[in-house]
Amino acid sequence: MRGRLAALSVAAMLIGPATTAGAADPLSVCLDEDRPPFSAHHRGKPDSGFDVMLAQAIADRLGRQLRIQWFESKLDEDSSPQLEANALLSDGRCSLVGGYALTTDSLVAPGVKTARLPDFAGATRDDRRRRVALGVLAPSQPYVYSPMTVVLGPKARGRKIGDIGDLTGLRLAIESGSLGDAILMSFDKGRLIDGITHVVPGRDDLLGALERGDHDATLIDLGRFDAYRAAHPETAITASHYYYPIGANRGYVGLASEPALIDAVNKALTKLAADGKIAAFGQQAGLTYLPPREPAILGDVWRQIIQR
Repeated sequence: MRGRLAALSVAAMLIGPATTAGAADPLSVCLDEDRPPFSAHHRGKPDSGFDVMLAQAIADRLGRQLRIQWFESKLDEDSSPQLEANALLSDGRCSLVGGYALTTDSLVAPGVKTARLPDFAGATRDDRRRRVALGVLAPSQPYVYSPMTVVLGPKARGRKIGDIGDLTGLRLAIESGSLGDAILMSFDKGRLIDGITHVVPGRDDLLGALERGDHDATLIDLGRFDAYRAAHPETAITASHYYYPIGANRGYVGLASEPALIDAVNKALTKLAADGKIAAFGQQAGLTYLPPREPAILGDVWRQIIQR
């Protein structure tokens, strides 16, 4: 009996600290360092944004400290948010990626076995060169709806936009290869094509050109307009208050191999939404907050656009 008790005591000593350490592990969340009002991480300034506040609230509910892994997602035609998120998760840089657009295309098993990591805080030269074996992504429930919206330049100020067709006759600017590009170019068998000017993502200043009056309107993600408006409070460009009817919810994405974490995050999100906390975070961050809409995960975006 004494030998058995001694063995149990030793086992408890071994198991106890490990369990405590596991419970104390930080909740690691990857966030884009330059995506206000969702998330922002700039030298000399405190971290800020809707996703920062939400991640902290979830970590608090789970009884864990929050650790944010900041990364840089380049806005260009060659970038792949799906592969970047998968690489970060599969490399163990974080357990969740926040602000992820929940579409069937973005959640399918990757068509490649490996991918490069995006640039992230603390990355070494070797990190920038190596490729990471990819896993399978699993989404949380959505926490915010992120639609496309029409933004008007000074010369089109006050114009009523109730449908994409109301853009006929305006000088339109759009980033090439973007979702907005596909929407405008395919509308009504190309009705708007003659009025469209393409700009290069990450190289040309789309909203700055609109501000100067070079163009009359554009179609962009609502969050980007919120960020521009916050950075330029005296801006002459205005919201049309028209939202394109095909939009995506945003949520967290983790690895399918960690279902318990996704379940815990979903429970936290449900409680925070019921308490009105998520909407309040949006207001504090300067985000035009819209609650998630059905379907939770958007289907084939391109087919829906073409069919319209």
